[in-house]
Amino acid sequence: MNKKTIPTKLATPNDLKGLQEICKSINPLVADAFALYVKTKSFHWHMSGSHFRDYHLLFDEQAEQIFAMIDVLAERVRKLGGTTICSINDISRLQKIKDDEIILEPKKMIQHLMHDNKNYAAHMRSTHQICAEHNDVATASILEVFIDETERRTWFLFEIQA
Repeated sequence: MNKKTIPTKLATPNDLKGLQEICKSINPLVADAFALYVKTKSFHWHMSGSHFRDYHLLFDEQAEQIFAMIDVLAERVRKLGGTTICSINDISRLQKIKDDEIILEPKKMIQHLMHDNKNYAAHMRSTHQICAEHNDVATASILEVFIDETERRTWFLFEIQA
């Protein structure tokens, strides 16, 4: 199936303008949520050191919050009549968050996650702007909540660096 051509049975009717542009902007957010979830969970599993318990629990909490975003964003694409992530290959092709393929020291883990969450919030704000331009208040509203959550994760990660 060519992803540019949506089969009729998947083309959910919707009267919003700019649906392709909106979906094209949301799908990388889905991919990045997967990437950020896996990275956060990996850091949770590989945490060590004097703050092990605190960081281990924080990363697990943050991973759960990120994981919860995935389904909401993917289903929003479907509600808009688009298709979303179908494979690991899709995630790899669309993700902007880079993988860490080595085990990092705790301080580096925190720095990487803070940077990734900060960039993820910026990408969501860009998508929010696209939604606002096309009067997609529902997606914009979803993104506002997720931006706030992501900024909170960034804040917590910033504060524990000291």
